[in-house]
Amino acid sequence: MARVLITGMSGVGKSTLLAEMSRRGYPVVDTDYDGWTLPDGTWDELRMAALLVEHREIVVSGTVENQGLFYEQFEQVVLLSAPLSVLLDRVARRPDNPYGKTAAEQAQIKRHLSDVEPLLRRGATAELDGRRPTEELADIVERLLAATP
Repeated sequence: MARVLITGMSGVGKSTLLAEMSRRGYPVVDTDYDGWTLPDGTWDELRMAALLVEHREIVVSGTVENQGLFYEQFEQVVLLSAPLSVLLDRVARRPDNPYGKTAAEQAQIKRHLSDVEPLLRRGATAELDGRRPTEELADIVERLLAATP
């Protein structure tokens, strides 16, 4: 059993991977929804701390400024990565999330890829290519969940 954080840039496939983990029966939380993120764009620290105390096995997804405060409570921090062209194509086509459709938001994604992703990489315990099929990524995350004492 383990707590796993799936992180990465917008459009890399975090929500898709999380949905597959849920389909496989794992408890999941997508912090992009349901009030996990405060108006300043950070996680609700009290709520996240309570979640991680309550669950010994859970897969959480998100990318926020204060996520590093919780790295020690996750047995695995998995960075999903993909080239900028892939991210921009995915955010332009996704029907369930409006972020990334405007030129300003796309420029922000480009800046985040160069400025934020290296920070995420430093804190990650594993990095996976977000272009891989979702089922393969989920298989790897399952192995990480099982391998962690």
